[in-house]
Amino acid sequence: MTGAARVTDPPRARRREQRAWYFYDWANSAYVTTTLTVLFAPYLITVAEQAACPGLASGASCAENVHVLGIPMSPGSLPGYVTTATTLLSALVLPVVGAIADRSARQRSLLAGFAWVGALAATSMYLVSGSDWQLGVALLFVANLCLGSSLVVYDAILCQIATPDERDAVSSRGWALGYLGGFLLLAVNLVLVQAHDTFGLGKGEAVRVSLASAGLWWGIFTIIPFLGLRDRPPVNVTPARGSLIASSFGQLASTFRHLRGYRNTMLFLLAYLFFNDGIQTVIVSASTYGSKQLHLGESQLIATILVVQLVAFGGALLFGRLAAVFGSHRVVLASLGVWTLVVVGAFFLPERRFGYFVALAVLIGIVLGGSQALSRSMFSQLIPLGREAEYFSLYQACERGTSWLGTLIFSLVYQLTGTYRWSIIALVVFFVVGAVLLRQVNMREGIREAGNEAPAVV
Repeated sequence: MTGAARVTDPPRARRREQRAWYFYDWANSAYVTTTLTVLFAPYLITVAEQAACPGLASGASCAENVHVLGIPMSPGSLPGYVTTATTLLSALVLPVVGAIADRSARQRSLLAGFAWVGALAATSMYLVSGSDWQLGVALLFVANLCLGSSLVVYDAILCQIATPDERDAVSSRGWALGYLGGFLLLAVNLVLVQAHDTFGLGKGEAVRVSLASAGLWWGIFTIIPFLGLRDRPPVNVTPARGSLIASSFGQLASTFRHLRGYRNTMLFLLAYLFFNDGIQTVIVSASTYGSKQLHLGESQLIATILVVQLVAFGGALLFGRLAAVFGSHRVVLASLGVWTLVVVGAFFLPERRFGYFVALAVLIGIVLGGSQALSRSMFSQLIPLGREAEYFSLYQACERGTSWLGTLIFSLVYQLTGTYRWSIIALVVFFVVGAVLLRQVNMREGIREAGNEAPAVV
């Protein structure tokens, strides 16, 4: 069965579902940007410090530990440990979620169900106050796991609503809308936090309101894809006896056995593992590099985050257009060259020169959304019919289960050299190795191996 069998709806019906699909990027990006990227980690550290050192003055350091399952942990390391635990669990859980989704005729309900549970946990972060860090840890754990599970289903739906020739543009528009939504809510929340006195709020309460707003945004806008998408019966699944969950494990085992037969799909996953880890590490480490190495102020770093979000909106759309002309394979390879220039340029940035830092942030924004959007659409072309969610779960699991490697290298190099400049330039290896592996991927051959129809421009 060829890829043409995947999408049989007329163009008007496809466009209607595609517009609804875009809004899940818009919905969840508010949580990713406001909560995960900017506000929750420092707030959770503050709450944990209050538990470990009651009466701690603002700005003072806490030398005591909190205890998780009897294990002592520094309050400052708590968000990192929670994120690591969630990513490792995700690497185990998400493939099973994908297998269940592929066997289910109610994918939009699965998407919305995971999203609404995650959004409820995110909204409930408003309740984290005083020294109640345990509640914060539990809510972060649930929200992150639900986010990953919902994205597995969401990415798989792309294959159902867009033809091979449409996927680069559709994926890029989704990413672009996500960055725009994330930018808008983050801008509002940063005004609220920075000018909290004007609104009659303490800073902690302003942060809690902002966290709740991200959860509400995620939950409310998920209604649009839930109502706008339609369910489809599963196709080409592995026959198995027993319940949905039992048969899903049977399909999952079958996929692992047969994945080695798809050489180009495996090569792409390996390449993505490296270059995406590099991308994520640059994003996560940028504020540390700006504050500790370049000695930039908090307001300058906040402004830079907003610049990246806004530019990434246009960058994702630009990359979608470039892919239509040159093919997504060439465009993503070119983007890895730009990412290499980014980390080399960061190495040479002078201290306290905000303009240069913003210029580099603009370059990051241009390639950030585009490289991720086109990676998603490229991978969708390499997936066998009927196993879209399952393969996208491997895509998500590869990312989440190994996303610690780049930050580990960044930290180790700093420990050995005492400067973040060598830490940032060490990330070149992730983009070089990713590019070398990606060049080995023969997209047309891989698409043919998966039994799909190749787009006009690959």
